[in-house]
Amino acid sequence: MRRYSLLRITPFLAVALLASCGGAERTGTTESEAPQKTKVRVEQVQLVPIEQISTFTATVEADQVNNIAPAMGGRIREIKVDIGAQVRRGQVLVIMDKVNLSQQQTQVATMKRDYERYKELYEVGGISKQQLDQAKAQLDVAEYALNSLDENTTLTSPVNGVVTARNFDPGDVAGQLPILTIESINPVKVKVNVSESYYSQVVKGMPVEVLVDALANESFQGTVSLIHPTLDPIAHTFTVEILVSNSDQRLRPGMFARVKMNFGTNERPLLSDRAVLKQVGSNDRYVFVEKEGKAIYTLVQLGTRINDKYEIVSGLNNGDKVIVQGNTGLIDGTEVEIVE
Repeated sequence: MRRYSLLRITPFLAVALLASCGGAERTGTTESEAPQKTKVRVEQVQLVPIEQISTFTATVEADQVNNIAPAMGGRIREIKVDIGAQVRRGQVLVIMDKVNLSQQQTQVATMKRDYERYKELYEVGGISKQQLDQAKAQLDVAEYALNSLDENTTLTSPVNGVVTARNFDPGDVAGQLPILTIESINPVKVKVNVSESYYSQVVKGMPVEVLVDALANESFQGTVSLIHPTLDPIAHTFTVEILVSNSDQRLRPGMFARVKMNFGTNERPLLSDRAVLKQVGSNDRYVFVEKEGKAIYTLVQLGTRINDKYEIVSGLNNGDKVIVQGNTGLIDGTEVEIVE
């Protein structure tokens, strides 16, 4: 009798156990499917004064470049300097053949003696005033030609500088190329092409900073000396010339440089670099702004990097809450929860 009762009760127990397990399983599924908000940390945007410094690439050039050559061709007798030599203003550099000079000197001496005789004849009435004036005019022309020949026989440096090119040797006949090139490198001139958006902000006398790669990014102070009046219609830039003192002559023409120009101070957002993400496949930068519990995709334009922060030129407003942690993998509209 007891055996019959046990057999009868056992199926009911099994059904009850199965029902219990199924209910628990269904309850567990419901709980796991409940949406979980992404926990994030935010940084509130504040406007701070930021110096508006822009950097442009540039090239160092000589302040003056002089090509030493005679006005008329001739044979070179002596070259007194070589490439790299330091020269002074007025220093003799090249001596040309003096045959023509000697002939002209003889002619001028003869014409001077003739003129003196003409003056004596004029005083006693032997010739007219017109004849005397003609003799004086001929002498003046001959003396001018002599001075010109003298200048083209002994060539001197018009500036203090350094010899940067030598195209002939003694005995050569000077042709179209200059015999020597002299460059004045104290001060030097730095030429930079500046974006046209800054045209009204660059002024003559404006101080700038010049960094030179070849000298381990050493900084030099310069001054805007010339602003070209026309702009490049293709590149939309204008040329600015900057004078930099170079008394020790460490700066040399041809060196690559970067010019930093300070255009004052603006109130701009300054944001942690952890908040800024790069758009895959483009150069766009974006952040996520928390609004009403959601992450909002926002494009931004970056300015200057200052330590671990970026200046934000556009895209954000004062008071915006920008996600700085937990932003990886977010998509526009994702529900988020702010944690401290």
